[in-house]
Amino acid sequence: MTDWLATCRAAVEDVRGVLAELPTRVEREPVVGAGKGGDDTVAIDAAAEDAIVRRLEAIGADFTLISEELGERAFGSGGPTHVIVDPIDGSLNAKRGIPFFALSLAVAEGATLDDVHFGYVYDFGTGEEWTAERGAGAYLGGVPLGAVKPKDEIEILSFEATLTSSVAEKAAQMVGIAYRLRIMGSLALSLCHLAAGRVDAVCSLKGARSVECGLAIDLPEAPPFGRAPLDTEGRSRVVAAGTPELCRELFAALS
Repeated sequence: MTDWLATCRAAVEDVRGVLAELPTRVEREPVVGAGKGGDDTVAIDAAAEDAIVRRLEAIGADFTLISEELGERAFGSGGPTHVIVDPIDGSLNAKRGIPFFALSLAVAEGATLDDVHFGYVYDFGTGEEWTAERGAGAYLGGVPLGAVKPKDEIEILSFEATLTSSVAEKAAQMVGIAYRLRIMGSLALSLCHLAAGRVDAVCSLKGARSVECGLAIDLPEAPPFGRAPLDTEGRSRVVAAGTPELCRELFAALS
């Protein structure tokens, strides 16, 4: 059995090495290609993914890798296990030196969100480690999450996957639903903050890819959530909140 937590922690150190080798925007932001997800691949994304691919090769396991830059690749004999990686979630922050970006990794015994059994997010700004395992709960730094929940009314809403034009269009529709907005720049971390009760809801303003998890979470433009394929296609915007009712209210406002 692969020790995925140990692998993730080793991958964090690999990415730290990349960040040290590419210390400023000058080294991090040159475009070096195009990712399978359709976005430009910048130097920091490519170097971080290369480091993590080498780490995953070293464990010698059989699985299919899904990554934003690489797309899909079989390791060993492939098989039912899927490993979904975003080496740097919040890469715009990372390339500009803003300390709010993360490594995110999930492991599934199949090809859909329902098959995910392990999740890991590491915040390179704060050093916080977020983990979750099916049947064992979710944790921040080894402490169980759930004692502090999002508020029943949305005091803080986090917008993610945002262009200025999208924010200008959608922010007005949140008047009366959310009291304040935050735009942090990493969907994975914003959803972790929701799980810790730091924000009360999260919305992505463009289609999100593969694995992002929260308390109540929905892909309203590609239901049902659990059947969503683990791939690099952005199928639906994400809405997440403390309850399914708040998710529905948020999506109605976005629409």
